[in-house]
Amino acid sequence: MRKSWIKPRLGQKNITQLHFAREGILTEEMSYVAKRENLSESLIIEEVARGRLIIPANVNHHNLEPMCIGIASKCKVNANIGASPNASNIDEEVEKLNLAVKYGADTVMDLSTGGVNLDEVRQAIIKASPVPIGTVPVYQALESVHGSIARLTEDDFLHIIEKQCQQGVDYQTIHAGLLIEHLPKVKGRITGIVSRGGGILAQWMLHHFKQNPLYTRFDDICEIFKKYDCTFSLGDSLRPGCLHDASDEAQLAELKTLGELTKRAWEHDVQVMVEGPGHVPMDQIEFNVRKQMEECSEAPFYVLGPLVTDISPGYDHISSAIGAAMAGWYGTAMLCYVTPKEHLGLPNANDVREGLIAYKIAAHAADIARHRSGARDRDDELSHARYHFDWNKQFELSLDPERAKQYHDETLPDEIFKKAEFCSMCGPKHCPMNSKISDESLVELDMKLSECQSTIN
Repeated sequence: MRKSWIKPRLGQKNITQLHFAREGILTEEMSYVAKRENLSESLIIEEVARGRLIIPANVNHHNLEPMCIGIASKCKVNANIGASPNASNIDEEVEKLNLAVKYGADTVMDLSTGGVNLDEVRQAIIKASPVPIGTVPVYQALESVHGSIARLTEDDFLHIIEKQCQQGVDYQTIHAGLLIEHLPKVKGRITGIVSRGGGILAQWMLHHFKQNPLYTRFDDICEIFKKYDCTFSLGDSLRPGCLHDASDEAQLAELKTLGELTKRAWEHDVQVMVEGPGHVPMDQIEFNVRKQMEECSEAPFYVLGPLVTDISPGYDHISSAIGAAMAGWYGTAMLCYVTPKEHLGLPNANDVREGLIAYKIAAHAADIARHRSGARDRDDELSHARYHFDWNKQFELSLDPERAKQYHDETLPDEIFKKAEFCSMCGPKHCPMNSKISDESLVELDMKLSECQSTIN
């Protein structure tokens, strides 16, 4: 589909969606997204040109079904997959991708760090994916020098960034906001630096006693991105890893730099979203969202969680979904899912499912709270089906139809019960919805009550 769209653009110096929007050109991707979101094409162009909405769509990702991330559109959910030196292979990662797409992931990040040929697994994922693929290039940069911080050069970072663009990566987490002068601010934290990419760059700066190369070479990265229409996901290296560290001086210092980098990217007509925390108490979530919007000129905000407690290992998908729903309500554009295995181990297929469904609930709840067009239609349709005991329709409209049917059939498995006007909770005699009080009866009752009131008066 996209090959024919892209062909006329090839050879141009800048082929980003932001560049075309600022030129007043409606791309096929913008038109596709407008229909998908039930928004006008003029609004899509306006929001993209303003930088408040992005369409991650690398020109080399030909099988992509374009989507958008921004406050004007529905709240999105990202799923993380990736091989590690301890587990997984290419087939398993493609299987995780397919599962993530099945359960509603809007984007997928390949966070592979080793154990496989990183280029091969990424290529397989991109080839199989209809959704945008994100990466963290510093992982491969370090792996390319066999884990040696001493041997890792500025050019190594840029080489990997361009290689991943060539492969078709739609957005990359670039940890350019972490400056050497920010590092002393980490003192006093309980969990220090919890970002893997941020940790690599902190070690690099300390070893070489030089400024962050992703910051000093930021304009060079912009030149690479504009050739492929790769989108920045500006990484928050100093995101809090526990409630104690939330909203501290280190986090806010980096956020200020991320705001400056957002504007620099926009000067190149390169698309940007900004990553956020992390672990945040509920009473600080609104502040964090508002602060990001202020510092980053309303560029789309992409948060991990946030987790609202630190004592829920094994259930961190629940703790974080609470924070995610709140963040989405306050205006966060995309939520990065957390699985039950967070802080404990590499997620398996079931963990991906559990994490995604929790986050689809959070994102949908945020869409309803923000009164986005059509957000509640499905809820109302399911409620009608529930009132009329249309069990199959209820399953169909559920976020996870398989799970809904499974739980119903545990006690009432026979097909005849798909038409039963009860479930196993209330049984056949006690379901209140069986009363089926008609609107006519209620009107008649209201008239009688009015007559009684008139008599009393």
